Amino acid sequence: MQIDFHHAAVYVLARLAGFTAGESDIISYASQYVDDAKNEGVIKFKNGAKYSKVSSSHKAINLHNANAVQNQRVWVPFHFLPGNGGMTAGTRPPGGFINKLVCFPNSFVAQEMLDKCIADSDKPYALHRLGVTMHVLADTFSHQGFAGVVHDINDISELEIDGKIKKHNWFKKLFVKIKSYFVGAALPLGHGAALTYPDLPYLKWRYVNKLNQDINRNNILIFNDAVKSIFESLIKYKNKNAVSIIKEQIPKKDLEQIKFNIINFTGEDGELRHRQWLETIAEGKFSFGKENISYAAKGKGSWKYMALNTECENDTGEYEYSDNFLSSNWKLFHDALQKHQFELVHDILPKYGICVA
Repeated sequence: MQIDFHHAAVYVLARLAGFTAGESDIISYASQYVDDAKNEGVIKFKNGAKYSKVSSSHKAINLHNANAVQNQRVWVPFHFLPGNGGMTAGTRPPGGFINKLVCFPNSFVAQEMLDKCIADSDKPYALHRLGVTMHVLADTFSHQGFAGVVHDINDISELEIDGKIKKHNWFKKLFVKIKSYFVGAALPLGHGAALTYPDLPYLKWRYVNKLNQDINRNNILIFNDAVKSIFESLIKYKNKNAVSIIKEQIPKKDLEQIKFNIINFTGEDGELRHRQWLETIAEGKFSFGKENISYAAKGKGSWKYMALNTECENDTGEYEYSDNFLSSNWKLFHDALQKHQFELVHDILPKYGICVA
């Protein structure tokens, strides 16, 4: 999914679930920032203090994408949550280990991820972790059927939209031509071969997967399922009980507006659809009233700028240390990333027989 859903839709759902505007701003910013936190390493301050952080994304064209370890550290825990075939811990889906890694919508793995998030609800980074969790949960819907590693299971054929086959064999021909491992790896990573089709909320498309299965995808239905799952998860978090019975429902008028946005905001550019979502929020189209929200990944107004007073994308040099750094949203977000990554890789996935870097 893209910024229209990870930021704007998540903000709306948080507000409808009973979070305040300030809380929803943190949750939705963290949800989108998972896609924008592309640098890892150590932040150095002039007073000698240091802070180590991890990245939760890479640029679309980045040599890290050809690195199997980096794939498992970034794409697996933050974008392509292994689904274990939708089965419970201790069971094995048909096929080899790779089938454990394929995304499955709102899997048992995803539910345990939410449990861990709820258990951290008393931490300073609680809402930031909730935003991270909502990002990953949303991606289990749009990325279903694909894995966050370089593997042929991600290769597809007969990619079709509006009855027209989309040719993407040029990628493979390019590989043969220049014999580049990077280009060869880029095609079978995640849904690379499917282009951005899984992330476009309004799209209906089809393809044939590596198992020779004819897959018909209706993104409208998939995104609506994601909306329901995220809302229920936010309600569970509010109740501090991951197994509580869901009684709250999205108000009918709000649900109709969400569905309208999903169906009718049809620009291929996620930023355009994001602006359209923000307009509906500012115009008071939802029951919580008129609210103006924004998002800045970097530069003035961004969490990073407020924490480090820098507009630089790369984290080089030394920064002036402020006592406010420890409580800054940027630092708390990176705390949440590290806790999420550690518990997923070391506590949750091993229960399903899944070992990743």
